[in-house]
Formats: sequence, structure tokens, C-alpha cells
Amino acid sequence: MTQSPLARAVALATLGTCLTLPSLAQAEFIKDSKATLELRNFYMNRDLRNSTAAQQSKREEWAQGFILKAESGFTEGTVGFGLDAYAGLGLKLSSDDDRAGTALLPSTFGNEGPGSYSEATAAVKAKLSNTVLKVGGVMPKLPIISSGDSRLLPQVFEGGTITSQELAGLTLNAGQLRQVNERDSTDRADIRASNYTSAAAPRASDRYNFGGGTYQFNAGNTTAGLWYGELQDVYDQKMYNLIHIQPIGDWKLGANLAYFDSSENGRNLAGKIDNNLTSLMLSAGIGAHTFRLGYQNSSGDNPFPFIAESDPAIANYLQILDFTRADEKSWQARYDINFATYGVPGLNAFVRYVTGDGFDGAGGRDGKEWERDFDVSYTIQEGTFKNLAFRWRNAMVRSNAAATGGDLDENRLIVSYTLPLF
Repeated sequence: MTQSPLARAVALATLGTCLTLPSLAQAEFIKDSKATLELRNFYMNRDLRNSTAAQQSKREEWAQGFILKAESGFTEGTVGFGLDAYAGLGLKLSSDDDRAGTALLPSTFGNEGPGSYSEATAAVKAKLSNTVLKVGGVMPKLPIISSGDSRLLPQVFEGGTITSQELAGLTLNAGQLRQVNERDSTDRADIRASNYTSAAAPRASDRYNFGGGTYQFNAGNTTAGLWYGELQDVYDQKMYNLIHIQPIGDWKLGANLAYFDSSENGRNLAGKIDNNLTSLMLSAGIGAHTFRLGYQNSSGDNPFPFIAESDPAIANYLQILDFTRADEKSWQARYDINFATYGVPGLNAFVRYVTGDGFDGAGGRDGKEWERDFDVSYTIQEGTFKNLAFRWRNAMVRSNAAATGGDLDENRLIVSYTLPLF
């Protein structure tokens, strides 16, 4: 993407250019416009507890991010036109060669990276009735492809998307993504397949095609989804999804079932891809409390493929692990609490534990691993510091999947403030 310390200003200037439209045409364009600036301060450390002496033992970095997002309305007329803009700036606050590589910054073990990095992009959009086309920089949030945002700056794709809501309850989506700007990079690159990337077989492509949609029925309590995604010359994937919410007295019950059928696609492989993944999450909520049980089964000869650094819509995709190894079965227990019920609005916390087994561990051992996460967040609700948010994410992993050691302890401390600009 555009590399400039003034990336935020670039995006605003781009948006301002469109405001030179004739006054009649720009009425809705301006009235429906909005922009926010998020300040994100991110500290992260990962203790690699049982790494070998030749490897890094700890990753620890601290950075400040600035995330600008601006969205215009649409010009008047049968076909309305508009513009969305994004710019991000990351500043290194603390990093060194021995502890680099948290993915907060463009750094790796042995190279702490630059003192700053920036990016900017924009997407033009057109609207006809209830159908919207976008071309340029996009961040899709769909079951088949969801842009990741778990570090300092978000993952941004270049391509085109179309969303149609012409019929009540039915939403259709399609698109083609051509390149990606990863969370710790300022360069556009081909789109990679997670679990299938190595120096010998990069398994990347400049085309990710997707399509599908959801239909809501049963008074909006049930949603059925059907999706297809193809990383050209790497893999293709079909997804079937069913979500149901059922109020019973003071309880709110829920179920989210997803099934993925993935196989190889074309020539950009050193080996085949054969995976079927079933994901199920059950929930029960009452008052301030929500209880969840999850199950995931990754069957077949290979791991579950998904777009690297994205957020796949599966039950056991966690802070560190995703439990998608070949033949891995995993189970989750999770408890959430919302302290607004007890007079502290804005304070939320959850704890979850996932254990997985059935895969091939290092050295021919029976594979076993588990992850425990604890997450607490608080957002100030009113006053001078309204929208100032604090979050602590703690994770512990124990795994015998890798010969070099899979035991990790991790902490992430995030302070963020979102300022509405207009």
C-alpha cells in the first residue's frame, strides 16, 4: 500500500477530493459520511517456554497505532457513488533484535525493524437499489473470509466486493481479492494459505474468489448460509452454516453449526489438500452470564486451509491456536460475564479452555494440546474519557505438535480510544 508517514492525511485528502461534486449530487454524500480515528496502544509478550537454545526464548514489543477510517454516503440519483478511505500508522515504542517478531511491527527475530510503518488505501463504491459494489481497499467480514484485526493494524485486501439485499432476509455476497496488506507490513503481496505455507511451497495466489449468502427466517431467529471460496491454484472450499437463537423464559439458547469441505485447486502445491472440518458452538445465556460449549473436528489427510492472518468462522480459533491439524478433534468450555448487571457497565470478561488430540505429534507421539484464555475489558461509558478502552488478554498453551517446543505463555495489553471525527 502507499507508504508514507502522512498516510492518514492522504486518506483524508482523497475523501476531500470527492467533496468537489456538484452541490445537489453531494447532499446525501456528505450527510451520511462518517469518520473515526482510533488510537491503539499495544503491548505484547510471548514466553516460548521450552524452545531450544538456538531459538528465540521470548518475544516482546510495544507499539502505538493510529487507525483512520472514513466512509462517505452516496451521491443522489439512480446509481449513487461514494468513497471509503483507510489509513494506518504504526510507531515502534520498544523492540530489540532478540525479542522482535510479535507481528505488531515489521520485525523478525534478529531484526527489530523500522521505527514506523504506514499504509493508506481507498475504495470507490456504487449503489443501485440495495446492491453495493466496492472496488479498492476492502476489509470483508464474512463467514468465508474475514479480515483479521488482532494486532496493531488491521489486515486489508485489494479487490472488489458486491453485496445485495434486494429480498427481505436474503443477503448475497461475492467478490475477488487480488492482494493483501498484512497486519505487520506496508507492502501488497499475494494472498497466502494458512497451514500450507513454506519456503519450498509458498502456496499463494493473486486471486481469491468467493461467493455465497445468508437467509434469515423464523422471525429472524434462524440463519442459513451457503458459501464458496477459491484461492486460485491453491485450494477451494465449500461452507454450509446454520445459526439458531431460541429464547426460553429468561434464558437465551444458541447454536452455530458450520461444515467446510476443502480440496486442492490447481498447480501451486507440493502436495494435496484434503480436509473436512465440522464446527459446533452451543451457548446458553441468562442475565449477566453466558455459558458455551464448542466442538471441532478437522478430518482428512491435511490441515484445514484458510486465508493466512484472517479470522476463520470456526469454534476453536483462539488467541494462539486454531486446532485445525489433520485429524484433530477439540472441545471447548467458555464462560462470559457482563458486569453491567452488577452496576459496572462497560466491564466484560471471559475465560475459555480448549483441548485437542488425535493428530500426529512430534517424534511419532500421540498429538495433544490445550489452550486456556482469560480476557477482561473495560470501556469508559461517559464523561471526558468516554470510549477509552482497556483490555488484557492472557493465554497459556501446552502442545507436543512441534519438536522445537509448543509451550507458550502470552500477555497482550491494549489501550484504545476511538474519536469520532464527523
